[in-house]
Amino acid sequence: MKNTMEHKGYTGSVEYSDEDGIFFGKVQFIRTLISYEGSNAEELRNDFHNGVDDYLIMCQAKKITPEQPFKGSFNVRVGRDLHRQIALEAARRGVSLNSLIVAALERETQHAA
Repeated sequence: MKNTMEHKGYTGSVEYSDEDGIFFGKVQFIRTLISYEGSNAEELRNDFHNGVDDYLIMCQAKKITPEQPFKGSFNVRVGRDLHRQIALEAARRGVSLNSLIVAALERETQHAA
């Protein structure tokens, strides 16, 4: 079972409130709050799509750039000793620190860039 939905590059969560008898969620990985709900899967999906579409229309109308869920960079704190070890390993291999880390992440997620 998958607890997310995708639309136009945005990921939405899928949750259920037994107390209220309703499905609900919000767009993940951006600061702007885009929430949606529905009494069944089809209503939830439609409200999610409408929420994303409305957000993009609003951004266009206000001439602002919509937030993107992922920009392709992030900071990782690894500690001084590990930083030293991976920098030395990258130098030993003749690659950049970034390239070494990207390769390791690709191996861990079985994803090729």
